[in-house]
Amino acid sequence: MSDPVLSVQAVTRRYGLPRRNLFAAAPVLTAVDNVSFDLAAGQTLGVVGESGSGKSTLARMVMGFERPDSGRILFQGQDIHRLATGDLQQARRRFQMVFQDPFGSLDPRRRVGWSIAEPLRAMGETDTDAQVAEALEQVGLRAGHARSFPHEFSGGQRQRIAIARAIITRPALLVADEAVSALDVSVQAQILNLLMDIQDDLGLAILFISHDLAVVSCVCDTLLVMQGGQVLESGEVSGILQDPGHDYTRTLLSAARLGVS
Repeated sequence: MSDPVLSVQAVTRRYGLPRRNLFAAAPVLTAVDNVSFDLAAGQTLGVVGESGSGKSTLARMVMGFERPDSGRILFQGQDIHRLATGDLQQARRRFQMVFQDPFGSLDPRRRVGWSIAEPLRAMGETDTDAQVAEALEQVGLRAGHARSFPHEFSGGQRQRIAIARAIITRPALLVADEAVSALDVSVQAQILNLLMDIQDDLGLAILFISHDLAVVSCVCDTLLVMQGGQVLESGEVSGILQDPGHDYTRTLLSAARLGVS
């Protein structure tokens, strides 16, 4: 069996909170508590839980935006939090992120072609027009859309643009943090199908963060259910949906109207 693209090993992240009074110790919030998993090429791992469960903190650590207090995050065998700044910047070519709000992640003053090419410019590339055109076409848009501004597109089209920017470096790992939660249900389905098509084309590993088990059930192979920073259960999606092992998972299933046998 080949080595995983991403290996998260006993990762914990804590935040200090403001003191309640002068004489008491400052309280500590454990946002992620001893979380471990592996993710292979071509596979999609869903991380599901309500707001505050720790799933977005986990995503930020995987991307190298935050450091864990303990544990390791290995991308293609390298501990990303031990890399020098320049080496981490180079490694980021191989792992990219799609955020919940595509409009907020695109510069409204710039044409979308400029935004899509941003990861390439960060790597020192300057002749990017052909790659921008290819990325736009891969997400179902036209090469000519590179000359338009973000406000000229619908929400679903803007998310396609955000995906084009994420895949332009041909990454091995894509982190999708609530990437469809702001979209209408019909548009969600289009974006989810697009992600699966791109995964087939590029052999991507996808870490899919969501609060919605109905969405996760459509695209993920395996699943982590998180609450309060801890993993309550993990395994194949089909097994968890058919026989959830925790009351919290049953609550999420009920909210998603998937039903529990």
